[in-house]
Amino acid sequence: MTDAARRWNLAESLRVDADRATLYGLVSDLRNMGRWSPECRGVWVRRPPVRPGTRFVGFNRRGPFLWFTTGRVTTARPGEAFVFEVGVFGLPIARWGYRFEDAEEHPGEENPGGGTLVTETWEDLRTGRGAGLATLLGTVFAGTNTERRIAVNRHGMRTTLERLARTATAAAAGTAG
Repeated sequence: MTDAARRWNLAESLRVDADRATLYGLVSDLRNMGRWSPECRGVWVRRPPVRPGTRFVGFNRRGPFLWFTTGRVTTARPGEAFVFEVGVFGLPIARWGYRFEDAEEHPGEENPGGGTLVTETWEDLRTGRGAGLATLLGTVFAGTNTERRIAVNRHGMRTTLERLARTATAAAAGTAG
């Protein structure tokens, strides 16, 4: 696949019956990612709570493939946005983010109003020097080449958002999630 034909970013959104602060609190506790993501099995953060500059390690699995990533939080604005970048062996891999907006500002057929619109974003950072090696490592360790990454990430993002929504809704109702 040529760089011109390659997808470099992706966004998925879901309306959640919870407030922005609750959702931000759940997402910014990176240790929760292992509960929601179909690839992430756990995250180790040395000193929670996280803030811009906080570093962490993610442990991932998809089928028989196991790998780790190192990450750094780049944006942490409570109730608005949470963004982090991940890499492996010092090579940049991806930027992941979450935006939180009042759902009333985005009416539509699937959004009757109320709640929060959560948007998860992904941006491929495998560009420039080291991009070829980073792409090869992604294929070898994660079992996903660039042609399949968009489909895998889209499915994973939808699953993550649905699981996050269930957790947040249960928290808002005062039950375990």
